[in-house]
Amino acid sequence: MPNHVHLLITPLVEPARITQTLKRFTAREANKLLGLTGPFWQPESYDRLVRDRAEFEKTARYIQMNPVRAGLAATPNQFPWSSPAEAD
Repeated sequence: MPNHVHLLITPLVEPARITQTLKRFTAREANKLLGLTGPFWQPESYDRLVRDRAEFEKTARYIQMNPVRAGLAATPNQFPWSSPAEAD
């Protein structure tokens, strides 16, 4: 997605620690590529606890269909940064 990221994981540490590390690394790398400095990501994040396998699978399908709903691809496999695309 061009304006946000979905990440479905089973964390072994506090989710806020993961997002902080991920945002710091990706901001540094993106700013290098773009020749920019300063803040890259908005300060907030939204995390949600997935309680069972059925909810995990429902959430995974939602994430996979997100680029399709946004009009960025006709199928999840056509979106280059999607996990289904990696399976091809």
